Parts: sequence; C-alpha cells; structure tokens
Amino acid sequence: MIFDELRTQLVGAATALADRGAVPEILAGIVDDVDRALREELEIFPVCHHSPASGLAMVRRLREKQPKVIYLELCEDLGPLLTELRNCRLPVALQAFASQLDGFPQEWGPLSIVAPITEASAEYQAIAYALDTPGVELVLVDRSTDHVFQWQPQDEAGTPPAEGSEESEDADLHGDAVGIEIGDLRPRFAELEEHLLHHGKVRHWSEWWDQYVEQPLAGADYETYRQVMVLIGSLFRRLAPSGSRRVRVDEDRERYMWTRMREHLARTGVDKGACLYVCGAFHAASRVEEFGTAAGVPDFEISPRTATKWLYGLIPSSHSAIEGQFGLASGSVSIAAATWQKAVTRAKLTPFQLSGQKGSRKRKAVAAGTAAADEPVADKLTGFLASPPALDALDEEELLGWCVDIVRLARRNGYLASTADAIAVFETSILLAGMRNRARPTPYDFQDAAVTCIEKDSVPGRRDVRRLCEILLGGDRVGQVGYEALPPLAQDVYDRLAPIGLDLTRATVQRALLDLAGRPELGPASHLLWMLRYLLPDGAVRPIMGTRRLGEKSIQESWDLSIGKHQRYIIELGYEGVTVEQVVEQRLRRSVWAHDATAAVALRAVEDSILFLGSRRFTDELGARAVELLAAERTVDEAPEVLKRIRRLLAHYRATEPTLPAWAESFVTAGYAHYCTLLPTAFVDDETGVRQVAAMLGFLFTMEGLALALGCDRAQLELAVRQSHPESPGKVALLWSAHHQLGLLPLADLRARGAELLANPLVVPSVPQYLSGFIQALDPAPKLTPFVVEFMSNAFAKLPDPVLLPWLPTLITTLRDQASELVPLLIREAGRTFPAGLAAVDAFVPPWRATRAAAAVAAPATGPVGPFLAAHPATTEALAAALGLPATWHVAEAGAGAGPLALLGDFPATAEALAGVLTGSGARMG
Repeated sequence: MIFDELRTQLVGAATALADRGAVPEILAGIVDDVDRALREELEIFPVCHHSPASGLAMVRRLREKQPKVIYLELCEDLGPLLTELRNCRLPVALQAFASQLDGFPQEWGPLSIVAPITEASAEYQAIAYALDTPGVELVLVDRSTDHVFQWQPQDEAGTPPAEGSEESEDADLHGDAVGIEIGDLRPRFAELEEHLLHHGKVRHWSEWWDQYVEQPLAGADYETYRQVMVLIGSLFRRLAPSGSRRVRVDEDRERYMWTRMREHLARTGVDKGACLYVCGAFHAASRVEEFGTAAGVPDFEISPRTATKWLYGLIPSSHSAIEGQFGLASGSVSIAAATWQKAVTRAKLTPFQLSGQKGSRKRKAVAAGTAAADEPVADKLTGFLASPPALDALDEEELLGWCVDIVRLARRNGYLASTADAIAVFETSILLAGMRNRARPTPYDFQDAAVTCIEKDSVPGRRDVRRLCEILLGGDRVGQVGYEALPPLAQDVYDRLAPIGLDLTRATVQRALLDLAGRPELGPASHLLWMLRYLLPDGAVRPIMGTRRLGEKSIQESWDLSIGKHQRYIIELGYEGVTVEQVVEQRLRRSVWAHDATAAVALRAVEDSILFLGSRRFTDELGARAVELLAAERTVDEAPEVLKRIRRLLAHYRATEPTLPAWAESFVTAGYAHYCTLLPTAFVDDETGVRQVAAMLGFLFTMEGLALALGCDRAQLELAVRQSHPESPGKVALLWSAHHQLGLLPLADLRARGAELLANPLVVPSVPQYLSGFIQALDPAPKLTPFVVEFMSNAFAKLPDPVLLPWLPTLITTLRDQASELVPLLIREAGRTFPAGLAAVDAFVPPWRATRAAAAVAAPATGPVGPFLAAHPATTEALAAALGLPATWHVAEAGAGAGPLALLGDFPATAEALAGVLTGSGARMG
C-alpha cells in the first residue's frame, strides 16, 4: 500500500495520545479515503470553491494532462448556459428559475437556484479550457435543479435554505435563490471549527483557510495538492455529525454523479485515463457503495423530474453577494481574487479564459492531444505533514504600498490620517503577523492593523476602515451579463431605451432628461420607463419630474436610471414573458385572481391597465373581476381606497368616452346595494373605523344619482340609515350627518344637538371624536362645512380654559390620524368665514348669529305674494325648516298692496301693448 508508512505513524501517535476511543480509527480511515481516491482509474481533482490554490492547480494540471473529457460537479441541466459566459464580465451566476410549480408545494414558489462563477475558481478554468479547446467534452454530472428541490423535505415552508449557508437572504444580487457551490469545504462540526480558529489565532474561517491551506498549497506540486485536499475533505467528512439530512443528501449526490459518469463512459467508450472528474474535496473522499468506475459497481436509481417548467439564464453576481450567499467573511472573495492575480504573476502561469470574454484579453487556446503520461502515485502526504511550511519573506514594497494607499483612501473618506498612521499600520501589520506565526503579513493582518491604527471613535463617512481595506485590495467586483447573453425581453428593453442616449450598462445612477414636447420620439421610451417603474424594485428607475396618472400627460420628464446595477431584475422579467407589456398583463391578471385579492386591488389593476396597456378588452376583464370581488367582500376595511379609485375611474371615462363601460355601471349598482346592506353592521362594529363608514356613506351619497339612474332604489339607503344605531361618538356624528343629508334632520336640530354636546360636561372629553365624525362627513355631505366651522368656533368660545387646554392635544391627534386630508377643506371654509385682518376682529359677527338677527327684524312682505304664501304655508315652512330658520309669519295689510294696481290702471298703455303681444288682440284692462 502506498500510504502504509503514514497510516502506521498516525495510528501510533493516536494510540499514544488516546489508547482507546475513535481517534485511531478516524485517522486510519482518513488515510484509507486518500488511498481509495487516488487508486480510482478515473482521475479525481478535488477543489474548494473560490480557492486560488485550486485554480492554480487546475491550470497546471490541464496544461499537463490535457484531458479529452471533463466531468464537472454542477447541475446537469445548466450546461447550455456555459457557452454564454464568453459574453459576460465575471463574476456572474448561472440561474434556474421556476414560477409555475408542478410537483412541489405551492408555498415554495417561485423556485430559484444560482451557481456563481468567478475567474479565480477552478471550475471556470475547467469550463474555459473545455469550451475553447477543440475535441474536449464538458459533462455536468450533478443532480438537476429539479432534484435539488425534490430532495428537500415536503413539510418545509418557503424556499429551502442554501446549501452550505444558514441564511441565503443576505445575498443582494442573488435574492432568495438557493446557492449551489462547487467544493463546499468547511467543518460541519462546530466545536472543530471553533478549536481551529482559537489555536490558529484567527477571527474567521476564511482567514484560517488562507493561512493553513491556501498559502502552503499555492506553490505545491499537483500530487501534493491532490492528496492534501482529499485528506482535508476526509477529515471534515468523518467529523461531521452522522445521520444528518445534509450528509444523506451529499451521499445521494455522490451516487448520482458516479452513476452519470459510468453511463457516459459506457455510452462513448472514452478512455478513463483521458478523463478528469472535478468535484469538491468533501465528495472526493466519498465512501458510498456506488463510488468508482470499476465493473460491478451498482448504479443509483435516479427519479424522474417533475413537470415543473424550468427557465435558465445568467444574472450578475458580485464578491459580496457570494460571501453573503455562502456565509463567508466579508472581503474574503475579493482577497482571494487579489491573491489569484498575484499568484498567477509570480508563477508565470497563463490561466484559461474564454475567447471574447469581457474585461480580459484573449487567451490562446491549448491544443489537445499531447497529454503527458501519468506518473505513478507516490506518497506526498508524509513529507508534507512532517515538514514545516515554507514561510514567504516580507515583501516590504508591497506592504508599504498598502499602507500609503490606505492612508490616502482614509483621508478621502473623512479620516484625519497622516504619514504617522501609515508607519503605524506598517509596523502593526508585521507585529500581528509575527503573533500569528507568519513571516509575511497577509491582507487579513494588514486589515486588522489599519483598523487598529486609523479607526477612531466614530466613522466620519459611509465607509469604515475595514471596508476601505476591501476596496484597496480589490473591491467588490460586480459582474455583468452581456447583451448577447440576455433574454429577449432584456434585449428589447435596452433597444427601446436606446433613444435616451445613455450607457445603460453602467452601474452608476444616471440622470435622463426627456423633452416629450420637443422630441416626440422619446414617448415610447417614457412609456417603457413607467412600466419598468411598476415592475422593478425601488431605485432601478426613479422619476424625478413628471407623473403618470389618469387624465395627466407630462411634457417633460426627468429620471434617475440604475439599469446596470439592477440588471438581474430585468433578466428575471425575461422568465415571465417576451415583452414588458406581456409581463405587466400577467402580473395584473395574477394580482386580481390571487387568493387575497380585494376590490381595491382590482380597481388599481384597472387603472394600471389603462395607463400601461390601453387594452379595452383586458381592462373590461379586470373591471368585471372587481365587481365580483366587491360583491364577495364581507368587510369594509378598504372602502376608502375603493371610493377614491372608482371616483377617479368614473371621472376618466366621463372625460374620454361617450358612455360608461358596462363593468363600471355594474360596479356602481353592486356597490350601492352592497354598502347599503353592510351599513347598519358597520355602524355598530367596533372593528370598523369611522373612516371606513364615512367612505361607505361617501360612495352611497356621491354615487346616488348614477345608481338611481341605473335602477337602484333610494328607499334601500333610507332604510339602511334608519336601521343604524351606533354608540361611538364619531359614528354618531356620521349618522346625524347622514340624517341631515337625507332630509331627516333639519340644520336647526343639528345645531341644537351640537349645543347639547358642548353643554354636557360628561360629553366634552368626547367632543374631538364627534368633531372627527363631522369632518369625515364632509366627504359625503360637503354642505355641512359651514356647520363644522360653527361647531368648532362655539367649542373654542364656550369651553373654559381648564376644559379646553387638556382637550386640544386630543383634538389635534384625532384630526391628524382620522381626517388629515379633509382639514384643508375646513381651513378654506374658516378663511372665508372669519375676517382677514386684525382690525376687523372686534366688530366681527359670526354669520350664523347675523342670520338669526336678520330673520328676527325682517320686515313683512308686501304685495299679493305674502298673502298667497300665508294662505298656503306648507312649502315655505318646509324650506325654513331645511335652512334651520323659524317659520314666523308677518303678513302686510290688504290695502298696502294696492299701490301697483292703481298705477297700472291710471297708465294702461304698457299693459295693453303687452296683452296684444301675448294674445294678438286689443284686450283692455278691466
């Protein structure tokens, strides 16, 4: 056996330290795992995700071996996306998306999976080599995206968590997608990770991995790298909690991948020696029965995929998104990218890159067919573990450059840093490296030193020193998907916005000025921006000037556009439709047919349909759905929103069309009957607010004319009002206002009730609520505005200060919370009522008092009209009661009215001429 000597040494050491227990068995098993992986005829290449050491080893091995087939641990259905990587600027993520689920719990939807790709990763080197080298085949062998969710427990609600990460919501560019990483290599035994971090004198796992794995393996030969990576994978595997669901899933993935590789080998007949299997080091140390390509190894039964329709594409990614997705330390991926570039330059390697790759120069492809012969496997582990790692010498020039640059960057961001701080950072970096058994300070040492020496009590700007170090060492690189790799919808968006004249691929916020009157050709671009405003999250497109409402049309608009930064969301719109208009239509239809849809939601969809689509057929469909939802509602929580939107829609149709659409007429009649039915219950229901009841009355009174014209019965409203018996003060005020609007309560009686409220000390604390109800009633009964002003004036005039002062805060908060939009109406009426100048205040008489005084001293009417009205007083008394005036009769004497008749008898010419015109004959006055 190749590793007999190593096994003997490890078992002997374990026995000496712990003569009993599982330690000797674990160490012997680790050696067996390494031996098994290296004896496999199909060469296994173990990797760790986003590891520069893995990338360097991959470049060396590909140039040396030049395999004809590469098996890659990646979801097998993502293969067609790989050719589009040449049209992108890395990092980007491969994405699979499904919104229409069939075979999964509906609450999981939408399902999304992302697999980030960076230039420094070993998997990208393998992909670039395979796609740009003639005669090389790349085969993805991991489970499909459909199987990722098939293997999740069906009782889990929502999207399952990302593999290898406890919280995937932190990834900004990846959203809540499930992360798929190639080579997850991290201890799954919490105590082990804590032990390694403590004795390694580091803060987080990324720093430990960089010091104890990345740096020693960066310059190691391939066999040493391969054996050490399998050793680490086996160690973490054997110390992982046994029997956990995650371990079972990993074992099923290994069975799946080995089965797919054996199927491909049997189908193509390719030589195993010309193949390379790239997988995570954890999977390289697999112990499943299906491991290997030898004859007689059993196959894994692969279940069929569900009927869920998966859509595939590329989305932008970033270093910070990858860190958040997989629980890595902040800045670790950026530091790994900088380490990769430095190692490539130091080793004088030429990494593989896809031809035409954005942001890089074209690399020359390496021709296949001249592979070097494989050397026999030798034991490299014993020497590697027995010898101390070679320490890099201090690179003073590099460290000095970092120190000077971080001070300059700190000063630009508001820190009071100086040359002395640069010297302190330099010395502290060396000190920290020495304390951590390092001769050469790493970026982590430099980062800690900069924070210690420059960070003071507070952060003067938006970025702290740790973030400035990340920017200095490479920054948060954000990828971009090229135009050719975009879905048709995204390409259509870029084409239709081209007349604006901006570079929409930039990640910065750009200001777009649209003169729609001077350049009518910008109208379609403006219309598209408003639709994107509806579909995309806040910040993607933000209007600065201009509006899009019913009946309004802007002649100039100003927009802040951040299309490049939010490219992912535009790409995901392409999963929903071919054009933006189709996506808008689908979302509007989905909103009105959702299980929680309401009439207000449907009316909003109708309004958006008119603004964005202009399809009468589709708008009528949404309107008909609004009628159904209104009739099915059993609460009036959204009555204010319903009233506001139906008023706006009716005003729009009356201004633009000769007749109302059928759905609008049906909505008015259904709403009239619906709110009449619910009105008595709403008045007494404690959970129904004053605002909702006022909105119901507003609908009934303002839509009454149209509803009666369409066949509704006013008696239904009167019965509903008479059957209402509220108890809360605000609703009582609303009911009094409704009685007055229906003519059941004269204004004089309403004034009397208001006076009674102010005179009752037990009711005075509740007067603000009564007042709120009266103000809410101004919407259905605007003619009560003078009365409300009179009621408030009387309150301020009559209430004593000990009562009024505690009462004012309650009044202000009540009006602000319940009737804020109606207070301006009240203020305008008060402005018309009270004097505008201070000099007129002393002589001011309120109009309600002046009216009563004028009525008391009014002179009796003269002429025949007075006696006639006195003989038939019913009409006049009813009018007086409606106006709140007393019906007191003062009829003039009979002789007082003879003056005009005597005058006409003395001078009959005018009357005779008028009679001749009217009758055509010379009638004479009698």
